[in-house]
Amino acid sequence: MKIGILSRKRSLYSTRRLVEAAKERGHEVSVVDYLRCYMDITAKKPSVVFRGNRLRFDAVVPRIAASYTFYGTAVVRQFEMMGVFSIAESQGIARSRDKLRSLQLLAREGVGLPVTGFAHSTRDTDGLLRLVGGAPLIIKLLEGTQGVGVVLAETTKASESVIAAFRQLDANILVQQFIKEAGGSDIRAFVVGGEVVAAMIRHAAPGEFRSNLHRGGRAEKVDLSPDEHDTALRAAQTMGLDVAGVDMLRSNSGPLVMEVNSSPGLEGIEGSTGVDVAGSIIEYIEENADTSDSAQRTHT
Repeated sequence: MKIGILSRKRSLYSTRRLVEAAKERGHEVSVVDYLRCYMDITAKKPSVVFRGNRLRFDAVVPRIAASYTFYGTAVVRQFEMMGVFSIAESQGIARSRDKLRSLQLLAREGVGLPVTGFAHSTRDTDGLLRLVGGAPLIIKLLEGTQGVGVVLAETTKASESVIAAFRQLDANILVQQFIKEAGGSDIRAFVVGGEVVAAMIRHAAPGEFRSNLHRGGRAEKVDLSPDEHDTALRAAQTMGLDVAGVDMLRSNSGPLVMEVNSSPGLEGIEGSTGVDVAGSIIEYIEENADTSDSAQRTHT
């Protein structure tokens, strides 16, 4: 099988592991910088071109950076138009990257979430704070990623100051309930093909409330409760993602989803759990990519 990894850097851990896993199973694999691709959008023979060559894959693995979501999803969508199997559909990637839309979709499906308010330039700061239960609370820039643009406001005065500052940026903001009982920890469940293949709990570094590993957090394997397992699967399904990292908080009212990641990293989850997650992804491709008529398809 011909597999394309859509990634900006071959040297990234997740990209390297996917390449290794594919080769170990006897597949032909190529790493393609999706930003360097261009597309021939025609009715009968749509194609994706890279370095002058029309790409011909049976399946692709999108590793689309958040800052390049628009063009990256356009490339994935073009492969879909060609009949190429993708482990993450372009629509699912787009949904997960729009924080507001993803929360709205999850809420509609009854998935547990922290109480959340959304605003742009409201001057009714008191009303917004009351909406989520008051301080302490989390204030996020809607466009932020990997913990950037996320502030813990511990008092009402601090909350008002942060919201006023973000308002000066002409930014969209999310204001969320602070889940104190989570203790600065969160859970990532890695979903592949409707199954949780691995799960880790991440603990924030001392003095830090964000548990992101690149901010000094640490991770270890965790056993999910039945409710957490079900929540992870429902969240991924709601986003339309067959491969996803679902981030949850443990609260007194049950698991609360913070985010569903369409390009979850493999280093932390494989290192903390010892699970061959990259291998699970390749196995999922083997089970779902239809190559029976690949000789006749335009991308072969």
